Amino acid sequence: MVAPATANTMARAAHGLADDLLTNVLLTARCPVVFAPAMHTEMWEHPATVDNVATLRRRGAVVIEPAEGRLTGKDTGKGRLPDPAEIFELCEAVLARGGVTDLAGRTVVVSAGGTREYLDPVRFLGNRSSGLQGYAIARAAAARGAEVTVVAANVTLPDPAGVKVLRVETTAQLHDAMLAAAPTADAIVMAAAPADFRPTSQSDAKIKKAADGSAPIIELVQNADILAELSAHRAHPGQLVVGFAAETGDATGSVLDLARAKLARKGCDLLVVNDVSGGAVFGSPENAAVILGADGTAAEVPQGAKSALAQVIVDHIAARL
Repeated sequence: MVAPATANTMARAAHGLADDLLTNVLLTARCPVVFAPAMHTEMWEHPATVDNVATLRRRGAVVIEPAEGRLTGKDTGKGRLPDPAEIFELCEAVLARGGVTDLAGRTVVVSAGGTREYLDPVRFLGNRSSGLQGYAIARAAAARGAEVTVVAANVTLPDPAGVKVLRVETTAQLHDAMLAAAPTADAIVMAAAPADFRPTSQSDAKIKKAADGSAPIIELVQNADILAELSAHRAHPGQLVVGFAAETGDATGSVLDLARAKLARKGCDLLVVNDVSGGAVFGSPENAAVILGADGTAAEVPQGAKSALAQVIVDHIAARL
């Protein structure tokens, strides 16, 4: 792990120089190598740096995309060192698959979190999705060389290292952001939990309690089905679409019965099924799932860390790409 990786260090590594201890180590290393660049935006965007980064990635190194924010002076932009804890998480993800960069050159778009539909300036309809699973998938894909964008709906977690994060609140905003990012994506993962319904109108002022004790009647309208739309209108042949299903089962069928029907209805390639009976999964660091394929396959992933499930999901994505 090289952090911070300067433009000079990456240039020397890319050209095989060995004029100090660091570059000697890099030239003899046969283990996974991760670079976390930190420099001014102009240096990161310079054609020489762009070529050097491409060379290192082509050789199997993981070069993390730098974060955006305050740099060494008054300027801000892309080139900031990612959060150290997130760099550590990404390195763990690299080691989890032995440094394999089977998604190098691929672009992955992941949605995460839960949307909000506002009733008034204070209240909203929402859900309990934290974004932990979506962020774990983004981290796993980035660790395997992909260029990753996360569309985060009301997520309060630190940005994953090497990942571009776009922030949204409502389902309409999530819809627009996903459709805007889709054309360049090789794989789309809809891990977010969009609200199925929204109020037909939003009050400009806080809704007050009525003196007679009556409650207001909230009229709802159905939101657009983002997953079905992404599946039906692929940006290019071979684009992979992965959906999530949080199910509880009911009188009409079991969790897997409902999930298989949803897979057929949505038209996606893979559906990650979570049994959320009793509020399980939401906000928890662990998860269990069944990954259903449109080709009839079903892979059960036992209870474990969300990062472990993320690796299995990315395995399925890489194999199909």
